[in-house]
Amino acid sequence: MVRSYAVKGKKRKKREEVYDREEEQEEQVAEQPVQDAKRDVIEKTSNSAEEAEEGKEKEVVNELQGIPITPSHQNADKAGVIFILEKASLEVAKVGKSYQLLNSDDHSNFLRKNNRNPADYRPDIVHQALLMILDSRINKSGRLRAVYVRTEKGVLIEVKPYVRIPRTFKRFAGIMLQLLQKLSITAVGKREKLLRVIKNPVTQYLPINSRRIGLSHSSDKLVNINQYVASAVSDADIVFVVGAMAHGKIDKEYANDFISISGFPLSAAYCIAMITTALEAKYNIL
Repeated sequence: MVRSYAVKGKKRKKREEVYDREEEQEEQVAEQPVQDAKRDVIEKTSNSAEEAEEGKEKEVVNELQGIPITPSHQNADKAGVIFILEKASLEVAKVGKSYQLLNSDDHSNFLRKNNRNPADYRPDIVHQALLMILDSRINKSGRLRAVYVRTEKGVLIEVKPYVRIPRTFKRFAGIMLQLLQKLSITAVGKREKLLRVIKNPVTQYLPINSRRIGLSHSSDKLVNINQYVASAVSDADIVFVVGAMAHGKIDKEYANDFISISGFPLSAAYCIAMITTALEAKYNIL
């Protein structure tokens, strides 16, 4: 009878497989510290890269905070002018998941759903008026003392004469949204507040000897603005109160005089352009 060797061959294969498995485990154990060290290096590198990127992002955010200023040439020893923009449409509301400055173009459906007239929400009016004031030669010559904006809700905002208001409405809306939420906007790289919310009433910030003039198309006193400004006292500051709303009229509670400068309804920006042109002629500013 012949002896079968099949069983011994299987045992040898099993033993070889066990030896191979043990050798692989020993190699893995030997390589484990090296792999852990590599992993630690990779994690530290990635963490440092993430920290560097976060640092860069923080630096970018800090650089974007605030708005730039323009060179100022203040003439404190000479008479100047102050503008007050009344009933400005600057209202913030939560639209969807974010807070936005309401305007008739982008939020007409939202305003109708809340039973509000979209025609009353015109922040572009105060934007155009501010650009007209700050771009004038009156401001560049240092005769502009201050600009105040009072919203429809009664929030009083002070605007420094040397602030550089954004030219585009979208950027302006973002600045106003930030202002109404944080109550102030600082200059780039400085702590000076160029825009800030202040306490009412506005009369406490006006010079004592200033002449306060309100403008409205509904006034019965129609004047030639050039002659009117030319006849004003030259050594006292003049305060002009202009409505920055689409419809309605301003209150004349603190105005010494209430005039109309045209027989036609004019925009706030055009009224300001007429006023600044008359003042520039009075003070001989070229």
